[in-house]
Amino acid sequence: MKKNAKKASKHNSARLGNLIDGILSRLGLSHKLGGWRVAANWDDIVGEPIARASHAIKFDNETLLVSVPDAVWRQQLSLEADAILEKIHSYPGGKAVRKIHFVA
Repeated sequence: MKKNAKKASKHNSARLGNLIDGILSRLGLSHKLGGWRVAANWDDIVGEPIARASHAIKFDNETLLVSVPDAVWRQQLSLEADAILEKIHSYPGGKAVRKIHFVA
């Protein structure tokens, strides 16, 4: 019995998620949601080495703001920005991010 309840719960969660996504899309907010999804999942998107040294802190106006510890990391990640954007764009909602701005 518990197994069926668990399946039903997952199914209802998926349907609720789709409903929320639809509402946000109709309100014109899905674009912003995509950018915040990227920020929330930054560690998974960029991988452990970059995630250890950086944190996505804000998404606004198609730009993801990423905090890094110093100017050396800022320079290094700026050089890798195109590759990072490719990873972001392959993530659901990631196309909302057009630019990355690294700040120390």
